[in-house]
Amino acid sequence: MGEIRRFQIADCAADDVQRLQRELDLSGAMAQVLVRRGLRDPAAARAFLAAEEEHPPSAFAGIDVAIESIMRHIRERKRITVHGDYDVDGVCSTAVLVRALRALGADVDWYLPDRASDGYGLNADTIERLAQRGTRLLVTVDCAITAVEEVALARTLGMEVLVTDHHAIRADGELPRAPIVHPTVSGYPCPDLCATAVAYKLAQGLCEAAGTTQQGEGRGGATQQSKEQSEGAIQPSEYRVQEDLDLVALATIADVVALTGENRTLVRRGLRALATTAKPGLRALMAVAQVDPSKVTERAVGFALAPRLNAAGRLYRADAGLELILTEDPARAGEIAQELDRANQERRHTETRILFEAEAQVAALGESSAYVLAGEGWHPGVIGIVASRLAERHHRPVVMIALEGDSGRGSGRSIEGFDLLGGLRACAAHLGRHGGHKAAAGLQIDRSRLDEFRAAFVAHAQQVLSEEQLVRGERVDAVLEGHELGMALAEELQTLAPFGCANPTVSLMVRSATLSDRRPMGEGRHLRFSVLTDDGARARAVAFGNGGRLSVAEDVAADATFTLEVNEWKGISEPRLLLRHAQPAEIQTKTPEVLDIATGELALFALP
Repeated sequence: MGEIRRFQIADCAADDVQRLQRELDLSGAMAQVLVRRGLRDPAAARAFLAAEEEHPPSAFAGIDVAIESIMRHIRERKRITVHGDYDVDGVCSTAVLVRALRALGADVDWYLPDRASDGYGLNADTIERLAQRGTRLLVTVDCAITAVEEVALARTLGMEVLVTDHHAIRADGELPRAPIVHPTVSGYPCPDLCATAVAYKLAQGLCEAAGTTQQGEGRGGATQQSKEQSEGAIQPSEYRVQEDLDLVALATIADVVALTGENRTLVRRGLRALATTAKPGLRALMAVAQVDPSKVTERAVGFALAPRLNAAGRLYRADAGLELILTEDPARAGEIAQELDRANQERRHTETRILFEAEAQVAALGESSAYVLAGEGWHPGVIGIVASRLAERHHRPVVMIALEGDSGRGSGRSIEGFDLLGGLRACAAHLGRHGGHKAAAGLQIDRSRLDEFRAAFVAHAQQVLSEEQLVRGERVDAVLEGHELGMALAEELQTLAPFGCANPTVSLMVRSATLSDRRPMGEGRHLRFSVLTDDGARARAVAFGNGGRLSVAEDVAADATFTLEVNEWKGISEPRLLLRHAQPAEIQTKTPEVLDIATGELALFALP
């Protein structure tokens, strides 16, 4: 028998479902999904589906100080350096600000840290080098909200500093002594913006202050660009900040921030911008990744474009990704895209090797509430991906540490219900620098403290996580009859896109179904089959990556969850079910209440 999961079915009142059906003209299944996702109020549901939430740059408290500082340095022709990060969000946020500053006539350059030699964020050596080469205003993107000492050093060396970031602040609450543009620190209405979205809002504010066109085509004037600006800069008459929404969408998806509120608006508009982007680098990236620009989706960004843009920063330096975005030369763009594709292939090979070694350590450690794994020769740029795969596979928080000499650099990923950054803070006595989010974080550690950290981290996880949280749950958005699983519903569910963090793909449940007519495909790696439901309906389904097998026998009724999508093949569109999870229907541990849409009443049925 396969893995048994807890079906997680949120409350769903019949009155709420029927009100949404009536006022928004929705199907019962769609209404169930919205209610279970907390959108039972028709106005809130309507706003979510419209995806038009937007706030002005002035919604950041103190952004006027940041804008004035930048504009003053532009007027005085003083060097501005944008300091980014080596991941997709760091590269894209750097590109957004560099493009805006060039258009405004700034003397601007940039610095992207090297993952191996510089590490994450600001460091003292970098600041000293930037001061020596003439930087007078240092603008950070995707870093530095915790760099109190480093910002202080920059100021003593004669630099002004502006911090733009979105990461968690220090545990002691101390902030850098500099103007800050940060969605939570600055009280922005959408606290989950990624760094590129923050940079985009700052660019909007700069363009508004300078009087350049930034909202609609053909509106507004443009400032006269200095003749002394660097070669290759964008002319103000040609620059529209909204053209960089393609970068905002790319980074928002890649950084796995919540796709709700304004983020949902930015990604939906950004995907449209990406489909028609004029940036040679992004078009070359889509070509090498075999992504059709006219059909680019959040999945294509997350699984095809972002990994290639990330690859250079993971294994080498992120400058290649930034050059790809900024270049106006299609030939050069093609060369860089091929380089990134090769780096991504190398990353995948490295990832596979580390994954095998890490799995061996998990097997040796046995059952645990969390895992801290460490190895010689593990690439620090890849361990985060492996940690994510292990956390998903074993449903446990995982910290991977790449050891070299007397020290190690780590990257962790979490599961629902466990605050990873909080866990690192609870073990801070054993760590050097550390930071990140609830779901993902990084650290530095002395090799001599590894065993102490492992023991402390596992003990903290045992204390925080309940037995129920350590059993993988299977989310259910709607419970349906087989006849509902058609093209009309598949198309209706697409209005919930873009899917991602905090707005996952829809999970539909059918009860006591028979999974029959099983036929392997993809050289036995996948399986196609039919789903026969109690109401006599039959639907086509596929299961990917299961080795051509299902965990429920063909003659056993199954409770199963699916994603319903519109499948397009050779010009034909049809509904298709993608299996998420299936287990025998007779397994019972409790009988939750689930709405019966056909009758509008609550029905009881057995579920684990």
